[in-house]
Amino acid sequence: MATCSLREELSCSICLSLYTEPVSLKCGHNFCRDCIVTVLNTKKRKATSYSCPECREKYTERPPLEKNRKLCNIVDNFRSAHPEETEVSCTYCDHPVPATKTCLHCEASFCNKHLSNHSKSADHILTDPTTSFDDRKCPIHKEILKYYCTEDSACICMSCWVAGEHRGHRVELLNEASEKKKEKLKGNTKKLTNERQETEKKIQNLGKHRTGEKRKANNVAGRITELFRDIRKHLDDEEKRILTEVSRQEEKISQSVCDMIQKLETQKNDLSRKINEMEVICDITDPLTVLKKEVIIDDIIPRSGDVGDAGCLDEGMISQMLHRGLLHFTDSLIDMKIKIQFIVMEKSDILLDIKTANNYIIISQDLKSATYTAKPENRPDVPERFTSKQVVSTQSFSSGRHYWEVDVSGAKEWLIGVVSHSMERKIAGNESFIGYNDKSWGLTQRNTLFTNNNNSSTTIDSKSSLKTVGIYLDYDAGRLSFYQLCNPIRHLHTFTTTFTEPLHAAFYAFEDSIIRII
Repeated sequence: MATCSLREELSCSICLSLYTEPVSLKCGHNFCRDCIVTVLNTKKRKATSYSCPECREKYTERPPLEKNRKLCNIVDNFRSAHPEETEVSCTYCDHPVPATKTCLHCEASFCNKHLSNHSKSADHILTDPTTSFDDRKCPIHKEILKYYCTEDSACICMSCWVAGEHRGHRVELLNEASEKKKEKLKGNTKKLTNERQETEKKIQNLGKHRTGEKRKANNVAGRITELFRDIRKHLDDEEKRILTEVSRQEEKISQSVCDMIQKLETQKNDLSRKINEMEVICDITDPLTVLKKEVIIDDIIPRSGDVGDAGCLDEGMISQMLHRGLLHFTDSLIDMKIKIQFIVMEKSDILLDIKTANNYIIISQDLKSATYTAKPENRPDVPERFTSKQVVSTQSFSSGRHYWEVDVSGAKEWLIGVVSHSMERKIAGNESFIGYNDKSWGLTQRNTLFTNNNNSSTTIDSKSSLKTVGIYLDYDAGRLSFYQLCNPIRHLHTFTTTFTEPLHAAFYAFEDSIIRII
């Protein structure tokens, strides 16, 4: 960019080429000597006043031309530093005129005027103007490169073909070889253009996907906010209901205590009055008077007023209200999730099918655990039984959504997933393992954590060992997802495909391992 700007500054505004013997006018503008002389001579013939071709400043007399030595040196230095940017001049013009073509045979350059008289022979190859011919000559024979050796993919001269190392090789004229290469490049260009269009389409699709997922994320965030607002409202209502009951009982007990205190205060006053009467009688010295004083004490026997009669807070009732309220909240939570269109991941009741279990697998009585055993079980060989150390569920899934959790904490190595009902069961090799064929999908923990399908694996980065795995199957949508359930809960992998036959939950038992369905 800087070189282009400098070249413009060093170019004559008349011929638009680099200055040749630059001269200056009094107004300060510079021109090639021959260019400005031609302009001034034209003015003289037309009998008009002289003027600067650039700023149009008038001169009553022909202006003197002063050589600009400093500018001349700058132009010479620029030409030396940038020979490739210097215009190629016509070989046959007396003054520098830009060439339009260069003949490789003649090693001469031509302007349009002299090009018309140039030979039209095929030996005279014309190219864009150049002053460098070394790269167009054979480095061995110093002849013009005219042919293309198709066997060695090299440009050669006549001597290379006739007596050199390319003797007897199949050759083509440079023009022919060039046209063939252009045709090939056009074909590649068309192919790459199609690929570019496909790439652009993918970029557009990804952009739409990003926009759609952002919209979906905003929608989900709004629904979650709504769900937790409803949850808080439900819990707040339940809290208020129970606290209201606590306040009601406390108020009832308080009122009962107040009434009892009031009655006991009255009773205390009556007792004080009777005591005073008795003390007065005791102070009388006349026996006859003392005996004549009547004292009734039957109505001063204290009535009941103990703490036990005031009543206590019924914590049992409050606990029942809390328990039933939370149970009701659990049921309501499912309804709330359904209301705002969230998937309810209720666990499917997965049971292991002992008829499919390999003889080196022990199945628990509740049909929930599979344990490896070194001593084989003596089970009959039926068509459903696996030759490999695997077992599948009794249930099959051919539609809908299903979710189950697997405890893998008792296995150092494990393999779980789903298999199609028709998967091969009587082969002991890898092709019958979960995920090692096109009829099964698996998640494996061995040296690393990875997924498998059709013998193609994907490694999953996991910094913490898995204890519990959640498996979610949406049969109709063709999605099988695995989740890490220990903290933090995170998504591990999702298979996306089209399921065409019933699926079973499947488990592989490695040595010294136990896998349990939660």
